Amino acid sequence: MLRRISGILMLSVMLTISGLQAQQKRSLTHDDYDGWENLSSDRITKNGIWVGYMISPQDGDGRLEILPFKDVSKKFVIPRAQGWNFTPDDTYAVGKIVPQEDSIRVLKLKKTKKEDMPKDSLFIYEMKTGKLEKMAEVKSFAIPEKGGSWIAIQFEKEKPAKKDPADSTAKAEKPKKTDGTKLMVRSLDGSKSYEFARVKSYGFSRNGDFLHYVLAEEDTLDNAAIHLLNLNSGQSTVLHEGNTAYERVTFSPKSRYLAFLSTNDSAKSKKPYYNLYLTATSNPKVEEIATRNSQGILENGRISNDGSIRFSENENRLFFGVAEDYVDYAYESDTTILDDERVSLDIWGWQDAEIQPMQLRNKSREEKRSYTAAMDLTDRSIAQLEDREVNNVILENKIERDFGIAWTDAPYRRAYSWDIQIGRDLYLVDFESGERTLIEKNAPGYPSVSPEGNYVTWYASTDSAWVAYDIVAQKKINLTSGIGNVVFYEELHDSPSLPGSYGVAGWLAGDEAILINDRYDIWKIDPRNPNAAVNVTAGEGRKNKIEYRRITLDREEKSIDPKEKLYFTAFNEMSKESGIAEGSMNGSAPKSILMTAHRYYGLTKAEDSDEILVQRSTYKESPDLYLGDLKFKNLRKASNLNPQQANVKWGSVELVSYLANDGTPLQGLLFKPEYFDPNKKYPMMVYFYERNSDGLHNYRSPAPSASTINIPFFVSNDYLVFVPDIKYDLGLPGPSAYNCIIPGVQSIVAKGFVDAENMAIQGQSWGGYQVAYLITQTNMFKAAGAGAPVVNMTSAYGGIRWGTGMSRMFQYEQTQSRIGGTLWEKPLYYIENSPLFFMDRVNTPVLIMHNDEDGAVPWYQGIEMFMALKRLNQPAWLLQYNGEDHNLRQRKNRKDLSIRLSQFFDHYLKGAPAPLWMTEGLPAVEKGRTLKYELGQ
Repeated sequence: MLRRISGILMLSVMLTISGLQAQQKRSLTHDDYDGWENLSSDRITKNGIWVGYMISPQDGDGRLEILPFKDVSKKFVIPRAQGWNFTPDDTYAVGKIVPQEDSIRVLKLKKTKKEDMPKDSLFIYEMKTGKLEKMAEVKSFAIPEKGGSWIAIQFEKEKPAKKDPADSTAKAEKPKKTDGTKLMVRSLDGSKSYEFARVKSYGFSRNGDFLHYVLAEEDTLDNAAIHLLNLNSGQSTVLHEGNTAYERVTFSPKSRYLAFLSTNDSAKSKKPYYNLYLTATSNPKVEEIATRNSQGILENGRISNDGSIRFSENENRLFFGVAEDYVDYAYESDTTILDDERVSLDIWGWQDAEIQPMQLRNKSREEKRSYTAAMDLTDRSIAQLEDREVNNVILENKIERDFGIAWTDAPYRRAYSWDIQIGRDLYLVDFESGERTLIEKNAPGYPSVSPEGNYVTWYASTDSAWVAYDIVAQKKINLTSGIGNVVFYEELHDSPSLPGSYGVAGWLAGDEAILINDRYDIWKIDPRNPNAAVNVTAGEGRKNKIEYRRITLDREEKSIDPKEKLYFTAFNEMSKESGIAEGSMNGSAPKSILMTAHRYYGLTKAEDSDEILVQRSTYKESPDLYLGDLKFKNLRKASNLNPQQANVKWGSVELVSYLANDGTPLQGLLFKPEYFDPNKKYPMMVYFYERNSDGLHNYRSPAPSASTINIPFFVSNDYLVFVPDIKYDLGLPGPSAYNCIIPGVQSIVAKGFVDAENMAIQGQSWGGYQVAYLITQTNMFKAAGAGAPVVNMTSAYGGIRWGTGMSRMFQYEQTQSRIGGTLWEKPLYYIENSPLFFMDRVNTPVLIMHNDEDGAVPWYQGIEMFMALKRLNQPAWLLQYNGEDHNLRQRKNRKDLSIRLSQFFDHYLKGAPAPLWMTEGLPAVEKGRTLKYELGQ
């Protein structure tokens, strides 16, 4: 009896504690968004001793945290740091410190002039000693990429001295007009320092042994100049002076040369001509090496200041851009025509390779287009590698060969409006002569060259196979067709287009073999004998439904040592667990060294040690930074994001399985509120966009909505949220959505804790389309939110995606809309999948968002839906954010949408009073005066 009373008392105490916890935690509000933090810019020194990362709220001042790898408790915090990095010698951290956001806001409210606003500062932090140095009024800074212990600091323009009020005869000094400001170049320890006035631009050599700086013109003195500073000797040399501009200044990889472009034409000239210059750093004497009249460059060409300058790794070849010379059009330059007499006209020609909207969208890029040329620095001969016919030469990060790949899709470009999988002709290009050799016509893939230059590879989507072109033997090899029953195309591909691949994982040293991924495993394939391919992961991936992908630990890796240990990411497709495994090239089964119910990403290894950084998350755990080594044991948490979450009702997520109406096994995510009670009935939101279940362990930050419901916000406010996966049948996008979403919802309702009378659906873009379709097929939802929905495929088919200028035809014929044919080939499919033609069936109140500068879905689609519902006298609201895109870009508008979404769904699913914007609207005469968030009575 005593034991029973004791047990009752214990249960009572536990219930009381649980009740107190419930009282202590609160629901998320819209005011919580700004302070929610994320982690970025995480770095580790090459020696693995120091770690740093940025923590930033969504709106407000961030901070940089630096700590020793072995002691995460010793954090040094630099408030408001940005753009930071460790120096190449692993001794310092450097970056900017920006002004406080609150201070900037106050000054903006006071209409403070830009020049009077507070400026950035610079910090130099010495990790070992803890010494922090700051400099004010800093415009920019730079450190060398690979070596040296130097920093260059450019300061803001100094304000002119003010007139002395005590001296009635004194005049304020008139500042000279120049774009240049003071530049300080100093050793990081401060022992050496150099200062230069009116510097316009500057830059270090890769190894930090030289720095160039360009002086800006002062008034009209024609005294612009380019200088070279030898950081070993401290000597500064004038390389060239007197021209009006010096641009594209570039050091060769080992600092042997410096190249730049320069012109003496006026800065206001519409037709400036640039020349290419070169000097040896050991004996600075500038040589003009190319002009528009140089032999070998494009006929009627000119040196382009829009093209980049690159050196080969052996410093024997220089690559630069050549543009077609300017064309003087008589109509454009005719000064006898008034502006209001000039015709403004677009002509859409059927024969054009690109339609006018695409041309207009790409106009600026085309005006700046340059064609790559190469100069042999041993004899100064020039070879033009690109031209209008073939204008895509692939220059690798390190140019180590005497040839490259070029491609063109020009012969097939006209079909791009309806076929985004057009082919391209592939060429080998000789950098010495510029000669091209065709290796494949109409190739359905993008090419790359093997590390040793023996093969060109690409994925041939038309054959669902990887192919290699043997450069010496001049023959094409199918790498994957002979490997048993294994397929290398995307197995879950469900649109009427050619499926893509799972990519490659690198080449073995000496081009001995290439590693190619299938859905789960990795294959080692020797191009000389593809049928003898070895499954590097021993088939364990497919056997256990685990996706293995090789981790590249060396960012500058050229090829893979076949004797080295391999590391893989591992993702269990069924449980959604992830982790790390190790293996080898001999085809033995991978050994799991880490596998947990988390998501791992952003793995970084120190360059000279085995220390690693990795971020880890779950739905409940922010993606904090963890430290460890290649054994992946005892990972230590370094950061502590969002401690305020402990005081918020957060909830949980679980993976659910169900069957589609056609019997297909599917998965979905079910988010449950904190203190979930299975005996209670909860309102439920349903959100969807193709497949999302792999994101089980993704952390979802509370954030103002760009277009869709914020899941943590609704879960924290005691909603269930269900996110089902969708499998599509070709030609039936609407019925496919119904086939997958409705049985998923019914399976959750069957669990007994859903208030089936208070469910809603919401989606954006493709999800918005599916919302619009579903409410014409079922009345099971009490409210719906459709963002940027396509409701009329017949009118949208001929529209334009204004963000790219592309025709929308491809989307219906090949990709997401999945109709699989033209409007005149499959008219009934377009009509039957278009919700607009069935709007008279809708009995669900709808909140539509569609913005007037939507670059993806034509704005008139939202209008068509709204006007149909208005005509049918069905409750509907259309939110049109002025000047906004497909998804909201401006934070103020995102916050506004978040409020309206929660008010709309709270009204229909929880019985909350409707806000005035729903009951009274927002008349145009009140626009800008009120937002009408107030709740009605």
